[in-house]
Amino acid sequence: MNEYLFTSESVSEGHPDKICDQISDAIVDAFLAQDPASRTGIETLCTSNHVVIAGEARGPAGIDAVAIERIARECIRTIGYDIDNFHWQKVGVDVRVHTQSPDIALGVDAGSRKSEGAGDQGLMFGYACDETSEYMPAPIHYAHRILESLAVQRKAGELPGLRPDSKSQVTLRYENGKPVSAKSIVVSTHHEESVTTADLRDMIIPSVEQVLPAGWIRNDTEFLINPTGRFVIGGPESDTGLTGRKIIVDTYGGAAFHGGGAFSGKDPTKVDRSAAYVARYLAKNVVAAGLARKCTIQLAYAIGVPEPVSLYLDMAGTAEIDSAELTRVLTQLVDLTPRGIIRHLGLDRPIYGKTASYGHFGRRAGKDGTFSWERLDLVEQLRETFA
Repeated sequence: MNEYLFTSESVSEGHPDKICDQISDAIVDAFLAQDPASRTGIETLCTSNHVVIAGEARGPAGIDAVAIERIARECIRTIGYDIDNFHWQKVGVDVRVHTQSPDIALGVDAGSRKSEGAGDQGLMFGYACDETSEYMPAPIHYAHRILESLAVQRKAGELPGLRPDSKSQVTLRYENGKPVSAKSIVVSTHHEESVTTADLRDMIIPSVEQVLPAGWIRNDTEFLINPTGRFVIGGPESDTGLTGRKIIVDTYGGAAFHGGGAFSGKDPTKVDRSAAYVARYLAKNVVAAGLARKCTIQLAYAIGVPEPVSLYLDMAGTAEIDSAELTRVLTQLVDLTPRGIIRHLGLDRPIYGKTASYGHFGRRAGKDGTFSWERLDLVEQLRETFA
C-alpha cells in the first residue's frame, strides 16, 4: 500500500499498569545498586487504596519488606498520587517477595561455564526504521512524547487540574511509506472535578502542536480530547494495574513484532529484557549505518543455555546487502550470551526506573548508562565492513 493510516497508543506514568511497572523496576534498581549480581522477578498489582508486590529475588538482605514498601510509596509520590483512594502515604502495601527457586538458579548461574544461562526460554524482537531521527515508528514515538510533555507541565504546575492518569493515541497518514500528517489525535486525561472539556482542549492541543512536526496538523486533523466527556475518577481507583501489561506501548506500538515477554521487574539475566534490548541495539545500528531503511531482528533462547538457539534478520526489502553476511558480522560484533549482552550494554546497573514509562526504545542514551541499547557505536564498523 502506497497510502495508508497507522495508529499507536501510549499511556502515561500515572496509568495503573505503568505505576506497577515503575514500582517493579525501582525494586530491580535497588537490588542492582547494592549487588550487580542480584536476581529479580518482581510483579506489582495496584487497585483502589492497595498495592501488592510479589515475586522472587536473590540479593542483599537489607532490601526487605520494609525497604520495598518504602520504594513503592516513593514511586507513587513521584508520579503525583496524593488523592483520595490512592494516596502515597495512605495506600496499603502488601509485600510477598520470596527467595528465587534454587532450580532456576541451577540453570541460570554460570558455574564453570563462560556465561550464565538464559533466565527463561522465549523469543525476542528488536526493530528500527528511518521514520524518525530516533529510528522509531512515528506513531508510537509521538504518542509517547505528547504524554511526556503533559506530565512535565503538570508537575511544574503549568496545567492546573490535571491528574497523573492519561492515554494518547496517534493516527498518521503515510504516503510512499513515509508519515506525512496526523489524521487524528486522541488524548484522555484524568482531571479534577472543576476542569471542563473546553479547559482540557485549551491545555492539551497547544502541547500536541508543539510536539508534532511542523505541517503535520492540517485542517482536517481530528482532536478527540476526553471523548467520553468526563475522567474525574481515574488511576487505580478506576482500573486495576499490573506489571507487564503494556508490552506494545513499551516497544514499537504494533509496528513490529513482539515476542510476548514483559520487561519490567526483571534483572538482565532474563533474556525477555536483555535480548530485546540487544536486538533493538543491533537493528538500530544497521539502519543508522544506512544498510537498510527497516530492520527486524529475532533472537530465541532456551532456559539454562547461554547461546541463542536462533538469530533471524529481515530488512523488508529495503537493503541490497546479503542478510546472511550481515547476520554473521553482527554475531562477531556482539556476544549474544546473557553475560555478553550484559557486559556490552552495561546492564548490571540500576538503570531501569526510567524505562518504565514512555517507552523502552527511542530514548537518549545517558552518561549514567541508561538506555545504553540506544547507542550508535557500531555504525562506523558496519559502514566500513559493507562499504
